[in-house]
Amino acid sequence: MTFFKAQDHVSSFNAVTLTYKFHPKFFLYAEGQLRGNEDYTYPDYYEIKGGVGYNLTKNHKPFVGLGRYVNYKEHSLSREEFRVWLQDVIDLKKGIVKFENRFRAEKSWFYEPATDKASQRMRYRYRLNISVPLNAKTVKKGTVFANAYDEIFLVSPMKPTFARNRVYGGFGYQIDDYFGILTGYLWQREFEAKGNKNLHFIYLALNINIDGTNHPTKTYDFPGAD
Repeated sequence: MTFFKAQDHVSSFNAVTLTYKFHPKFFLYAEGQLRGNEDYTYPDYYEIKGGVGYNLTKNHKPFVGLGRYVNYKEHSLSREEFRVWLQDVIDLKKGIVKFENRFRAEKSWFYEPATDKASQRMRYRYRLNISVPLNAKTVKKGTVFANAYDEIFLVSPMKPTFARNRVYGGFGYQIDDYFGILTGYLWQREFEAKGNKNLHFIYLALNINIDGTNHPTKTYDFPGAD
């Protein structure tokens, strides 16, 4: 018996993120992704997204974003998506453990060139993300940390409503005041009327944090596989 079922395989999930704090209350966020869903070494999906967030308090960050998402099949564009979303992040801390609660509502517009088909979707997501620094009390320069999350996806008007579940576990390292790296394993379960599907991703990310506020206390964002 192999570790994965015969139809399962390892996929790639690579990301670069940028968080720019240009004001004590406001920040900009941008992210680019390449994924190899069907073949680890050949990207068949990319996304480019970004937005602006507001630090309502140090533990409460509403955000609005938009992005373009493109799927390829047999080296040809199969579906493109434009998405806008509203998000709220509420952090809770217990000792050195950080619990991030992320709520998101998304509106998507799809187009499939091969069939000239257009469609729309609403999706609602909740993620509980837990992070723990391993060699310090907080994440700072030189800190190694562990990170794990569980996320659920609900959609409308498609069926089934419970469309996806993601579970992630991995580690990160804050290299200096600007750069951090993460790697881990992401399991993704797709629930569909025609049959469920598992995806097994190896996640690699470079996170860039730029703080233009001259605040004496630096904070570091590591958004995780999104």
